[in-house]
Amino acid sequence: MSFFLDVERSVLGRPWRARLNNAGEAQALAIGQVSGQSDLMARVLAGRGVKLEEVALYLDPTLRDLMPDPFTLRDMEPATARLALAVKRGEKIAVFGDYDVDGATSAALLAQYLNDCGCETIVHIPDRVIEGYGPNVEAMRAFAAQGAKLVVTVDCGAVSHEPFAEARRLGLDVIVFDHHQAPELLPDALALVDPNRQDDLSGLGYLCAAGVVYMALVALNRALREAGFWNGRAAPDLIAALDLVALGTVADVVPLTGLNRAFVVKGLSVMRARRRPGLAALLDVAGADGPPRPYHLGFLLGPRINAGGRIGDSGLGVKLLMTRDDLEARGLAAELDRLNRARQQIEIAMLESAEAEALLALGLEERGACVVVAGEGWRPGIVGIVAARLKERFNRPAFVLALNGAEATGSGRSIAGVDLGRVVRAAVEAGVIVKGGGHAMAAGVTLARDRLGDFRAFMEERLAAGVGEAQANASLEIDSALTASAATPALVHSIERAGPYGAGNPEPVFVLPRHRLVDVVAVGADHLRVRAASGDNQTIEAIAFRAANNPLGEALKRLRGSAVHLAGALTINRYGGREKAQLRLLDAAVVER
Repeated sequence: MSFFLDVERSVLGRPWRARLNNAGEAQALAIGQVSGQSDLMARVLAGRGVKLEEVALYLDPTLRDLMPDPFTLRDMEPATARLALAVKRGEKIAVFGDYDVDGATSAALLAQYLNDCGCETIVHIPDRVIEGYGPNVEAMRAFAAQGAKLVVTVDCGAVSHEPFAEARRLGLDVIVFDHHQAPELLPDALALVDPNRQDDLSGLGYLCAAGVVYMALVALNRALREAGFWNGRAAPDLIAALDLVALGTVADVVPLTGLNRAFVVKGLSVMRARRRPGLAALLDVAGADGPPRPYHLGFLLGPRINAGGRIGDSGLGVKLLMTRDDLEARGLAAELDRLNRARQQIEIAMLESAEAEALLALGLEERGACVVVAGEGWRPGIVGIVAARLKERFNRPAFVLALNGAEATGSGRSIAGVDLGRVVRAAVEAGVIVKGGGHAMAAGVTLARDRLGDFRAFMEERLAAGVGEAQANASLEIDSALTASAATPALVHSIERAGPYGAGNPEPVFVLPRHRLVDVVAVGADHLRVRAASGDNQTIEAIAFRAANNPLGEALKRLRGSAVHLAGALTINRYGGREKAQLRLLDAAVVER
C-alpha cells in the first residue's frame, strides 16, 4: 500500500495516504474536463464522493431539491395534528429543551414560531446541576400548574418514561422532537419524532434536533395553511429561521451531508443579513472576522451559548436567540461572553487534574481502549469539554465524571469509527449505569459512585475491538500537494464552495512538501505560529492550535530551520482589512534524506 510522499509515520505517528484511489482519480479527471472545475477543486469534489452529474447541485445545495416530505418521519402526523390543534385553540404550550446549543436553537425555533402564531409559550431549559439532563417530574408539574395543556420536548425526551407518565397523570399531552438513539421500549408520549428510533425508516438519522424541529415546522406550516389559518395574514418566515438550524447543526457536530449542508449554506446566508439581534450581538462580542462561517458557529458562537448552561443560567442562550430587542441582545451577549471566559479558566484547572488521573490509569505505555476519570468538585457543565480534550490527547474514547455524593454524572466523547451512544445504551440495559444516552460521537451517563469500576470494565470490554480497529486504520488522508505560492486567498475561497466542512464532509487537507521552517513562535496559551518557506522562498504562515506541548509542537520546535512536509487545512487570516491564506497545521513529517 502506497504512502503520500512516502510518509509511513508522521510526527503524530500516522501514515499519510492519498484520499483518492484510482477510481477517485478518474472521477476527478472527469469532473475537471466536463464541468470546468479546476484540477484541485475537481479532486476535492471527487474526494467527497461527488459524482459528475451532482456537481452543480453540490456546489449550490437547495432546500427545494433536498428537503424530503416531513411525514416520512415516524409520528410526524400525530405531532403535526396536535400542534395544529393547539395553535387553533390558542393553548399555552410548554417547550422543554436541552441545555446545549442544539437544545437552545431547537427551543427558540419552536417557541418563536408558536409565539408568531399567537400562542403563549413557556420555555424551560433545565439547570444542569439541580435538574440534570432531560425532562423531569417536577418540570411536568410546574407546566401543569402554569396552565399548559401541551408539552413539547426538543433535543431530549426519547428515554423519559417517568416524567411522561406523570405528565399523562396531570392531563398533559407530550410531543417529543429528538435525534438521540432511542431504546426499543419508548416512553408514553402522544408522538415521539426521532429519526434514530429503531422503527423510523426516514433515513434522516443524521439530522440534529434543530433539523428535526425545522422539519416539524414545515409540516405544521403546511397544515395551518391548508386549514386556512393564515388567510389574511402572513405566516412566519421559515427561511429566516435557518440561521438557528445552521447553528444547531454545526455546533452539534452532526454530518454535514445532504440536507444538513443545505441547512448550513442557506443558514449562513441568512445570518449574514444580521436580522437576528442576538446572533449579531454575539458575533460582535466574540470578535468574529468577516462574514459568518462554520468556524464562527462551532468555535465562537457555540461555546458562548453553551457557557450559560455550563456555569450560569441555562436559559440565557434561548433568551439571546429569541430576543428582538438590540439592547437586551447586547446585554445577554456580554454576559455569555463573560461566562465563557470564566468557563475557560475552570476548564484549564479541570483538564490538568483529569489528564494526570488519565495518565495514572493508562500507565506509562498508555494502554487501554477507553479513558474513564472522575473527580470531586469537577463542574458538571465542563466535563464534556474536558472529555473532548482527553479524547484528542490519548486518541481513544474518554469519559469525564463529576462525583456528587453517591452519584457520578458525566460525558463521553468518541473517536471516528467508534459508536459511543450504542455502547452507553448497552450499559443502561445491562444495569451498569442508571441512565445514559447520546449518539456515535458523544454521550452522557449517570451511575452510582460505587459502580465506577464496573463501568470502566464494561467500557474496556465493549470498546476494545472497535478502538483497536479504528486506531490501526487511522491515517491522515491528503487531497493534494501545493506550494506556498499557490496558497492564495482566491484558492481558499474557491474550495470553500465545496463546504461547509465538518463531520461527514471532511475539510480538504493539503501538504506543503519540503518547506523550510523559518520561524516557530508560541502564541496564546498553548498555540504555535509557524512561518514556512518553499524552495523559491515564497512564505506562508501556519498556526498549530493547542500544539505547544504535544508531539506536533515539540517536533516543530526541534526542526526549526529544517525542511519538513507540512499537512493542514487552508484558511483565511483577516487582519487590518487584508486577507492572507493561512495553513491550520494538522501534522508534519520529517523529510527523508
